[in-house]
Amino acid sequence: MSIVAVGINHKTAPVAVREKISFNPDQLTLALQEMLSAVQCKEAAILSTCNRTELYIVQDGKVELTKERVLQWLESYHKVPAATIMPSLYWHTDEKAVNHMMRVACGLDSLVLGEPQILGQMKQAYSQAKAAGSMALVMDRLFQRTFGVAKQVRTETEIGASAVSVAFAAVNLAKHIFASLDKVNVLLVGAGETIELVAKHLYENNVGKITVANRTLSRAEAMATQIGADVITLAQIPEKMCHADIVISSTGSTLPIIGKGMVEHALAQRKHRPIFMVDLAVPRDIEEQVTDLEDVFLYTVDDLQGIIAKNMENRRKAAQEAEVIVNSQSDSFMGWLRGLNTQDTVISFRKQSIQSRDLLLEKALLQLKGNKSPEKVMAELATKLTNKFMHAPTSAIQSAAQGGELDKLIYLRDIFNIDNNK
Repeated sequence: MSIVAVGINHKTAPVAVREKISFNPDQLTLALQEMLSAVQCKEAAILSTCNRTELYIVQDGKVELTKERVLQWLESYHKVPAATIMPSLYWHTDEKAVNHMMRVACGLDSLVLGEPQILGQMKQAYSQAKAAGSMALVMDRLFQRTFGVAKQVRTETEIGASAVSVAFAAVNLAKHIFASLDKVNVLLVGAGETIELVAKHLYENNVGKITVANRTLSRAEAMATQIGADVITLAQIPEKMCHADIVISSTGSTLPIIGKGMVEHALAQRKHRPIFMVDLAVPRDIEEQVTDLEDVFLYTVDDLQGIIAKNMENRRKAAQEAEVIVNSQSDSFMGWLRGLNTQDTVISFRKQSIQSRDLLLEKALLQLKGNKSPEKVMAELATKLTNKFMHAPTSAIQSAAQGGELDKLIYLRDIFNIDNNK
């Protein structure tokens, strides 16, 4: 029995290639069932995200044959030539496959080191495989052990404790300045990807109220609808800023949108209650002179980059600790798997031996009922049992001797306790 992990990710291929073999979540059940048949494997699961697509397989056949079948199936299913994707694929078997799955779940193989979203995506892959009926004992145990490892890494290391994106860093900084965000009003200026990420992080942290200001209202409204935010135009910022405890801006403007005078006016209306401001834009959205105001805490993207660089170093150190945990747990799982294989082999061997015994014993009892001499029946039974149990070992020994396989001969002598001195 072998475990195989095959995949393509952000390290091995650009998005133009990755998207060719991504799987639609709505079609994953049928894909898994088709894969079981086409690849002729016992168990299977598929993880498909924007950054990676991976197939996890449990099979009894030769690994090289499995690779060939996987390539043929991917080519057929996605209607893309195998030659297009083959150079970007990576293959892991047994312990390396287990280790890889655990590293993926812990965020150690992610574009952003330690990111937590991948664990949720792994859990989704598990649920979909369960629903499709493509998961049994080994794969189920492997996923459960993988989830346990990810939890252990999150608990025992600082892999996910530090902000490593400007959006997350901005929100994290706000959390340090304000004891709680649930009563805080936030003004977001812009509606691009960075502000969307900021809005998402704020929403996940249960911020009190969000207002989005943008030049194009339709773009802002599309984002605001998802987080229950209000929408205003850039021209309305001066009259609305007095209500904002936090202002985070990221637009493509070539000139500052928020000037010192605008902020001074807002502070006067707020009776000089402080405003926390983050300018994520390059060129700046907020005039540099705003830093001269006593009741403003202004951070630029450069300030956050310094925080991020330090946090990335912390994550790299935590990743080293996580690797130790992953290696230990993958060794442990392989020990369980080897035990399972041993148990299956012992059970099969014992079952086969008992069947042979019962068959010969049944014949012997029929001979006794036919009044055949008990001594002859017993002698014949002993001879047949001996010949039966010696047949396979004798054939193996003869085959090794004829093939000149000395190591195999020594191994067989050890197994059957053959002592040359007796």
